[in-house]
Amino acid sequence: MSALNEDKFNLEIRKFLKVVGITSQREIEQAVRAAVEAGQLGAGDSVAAKVTLELPGLGVHQVIDGKLELA
Repeated sequence: MSALNEDKFNLEIRKFLKVVGITSQREIEQAVRAAVEAGQLGAGDSVAAKVTLELPGLGVHQVIDGKLELA
């Protein structure tokens, strides 16, 4: 087995997380705007959020919970 190139690996992680972040932000913004337009959400409300990270080949399953406060 060859040694891990830490710099290359770190870059690959950052590229993956950038895609995850951009895609997630877009989906959240669209869903919240639609809910606001439908009268389901307004200023001062909050939205529960959950992200699941999986690395199936490595047995990783991590759930991250949070809450988004609407201004």
